[in-house]
Amino acid sequence: MSGRLSGKVALVTGAASGIGADCARLLAREGARVVVTDVQAEKGGAVAAEVGGDFALHDVADEAQWTSVIGGIVERHGRLDVLINNAGVFVPQTIEDCELETWNKVLSVNLTGVMLGCKHAVRAMKSNPGGPKGSIVNVSSITGFIGLASAAAYTASKGGVRLLTKSVAVHCARSYRDIRCNSLHPGAIDTPMNQAAFDASGDPEGTRAFFSSVQPIGRMASSLEMANCALFLASDEASFVTGTELVADGGWLAASGPL
Repeated sequence: MSGRLSGKVALVTGAASGIGADCARLLAREGARVVVTDVQAEKGGAVAAEVGGDFALHDVADEAQWTSVIGGIVERHGRLDVLINNAGVFVPQTIEDCELETWNKVLSVNLTGVMLGCKHAVRAMKSNPGGPKGSIVNVSSITGFIGLASAAAYTASKGGVRLLTKSVAVHCARSYRDIRCNSLHPGAIDTPMNQAAFDASGDPEGTRAFFSSVQPIGRMASSLEMANCALFLASDEASFVTGTELVADGGWLAASGPL
């Protein structure tokens, strides 16, 4: 542990498994006091206990819950320094098959949830002791750049996250200087959410092999590799980085591989 987040308070959403869980573990190892939130109480609580942090049951699409979660963090810890806006859902439906209920659900979690997180995190960070300061990391996807034909709603939501991030970053830079907002764009990651999508494809092994091979690096990434990217953006090492995208896709976009 190098203490890159020593003395900081971090909130990680969707932290019961996958990228969120590894973000919680890594940020805690780097000295942060971590608050874990998720809709999965048992798994989320276990991660919080593992990292010595707090857990809150949290539907990110519900603004009242954001008010409660962040208000509780400020009341207990006196500040909020880092938000990892990670919570998300994936439903594989093409535009022809996309049901309105599915569209609304995916957008409410993946895009509205991120917006609400940014809104309430900025309000907390601007009142931090010592003056406005903080880092928001919005977890998007390479589908924030290119279209995933099999998941219209997911692609739309992640594209929205990419540009929302820029709006938040510019507002915060002009108004508060030291509150930063960046987006993280993973390629194919070996997570429970992606495994569920592979299983739903009807050919789990073939789908897994495809997503491994389409990335020039020849494999899927681990969630810990994504957590390391989030750690950099969250840390003061990235103090001049805001409004940009950190693409971690094993070279997929560079090679313009098919989706």
